[in-house]
Amino acid sequence: MTKSNSILTLLALVLGSLYCYFFTDLFKHPTIQIIPQNRLGWHAAGDVNPVSFSLDGTYALTMIKVVPVSALQTNKFATPAWYLVTKTNSAPTKGFLYGGKVQGMNPSDLKPHPDALEPDTTYRLFVEAGRATGQVDFRPAAAAPAEGQ
Repeated sequence: MTKSNSILTLLALVLGSLYCYFFTDLFKHPTIQIIPQNRLGWHAAGDVNPVSFSLDGTYALTMIKVVPVSALQTNKFATPAWYLVTKTNSAPTKGFLYGGKVQGMNPSDLKPHPDALEPDTTYRLFVEAGRATGQVDFRPAAAAPAEGQ
């Protein structure tokens, strides 16, 4: 190989690498899009209406964690309000309810039971499914008082 062929080959490799880095998703972690929804009209267990989370696809989740945003502002490793992990494999899911069971996932040793959500408090949900990660902030709506009260 001549010197000019070596330089052209090296230039092609550099340009190809730059193209892959800037114009493809090969080196980026996939992102899970999450839609939180306050379930108004559902039977509220406590001070807030149930909150559901819809995912943009079907994922075998490996971690679900909910942390108050105010706690994250003062402590990077704040105690979660709800924390689920998978021991082996979880079933693929497109959504779940706060505090509900997700097939194949178990409460973490750090948080065996979910805390009750506080109305009008901002929380952050973190999810992982292998390399894919996602997070979203949500505010639970206060439950309407039962009729007759």
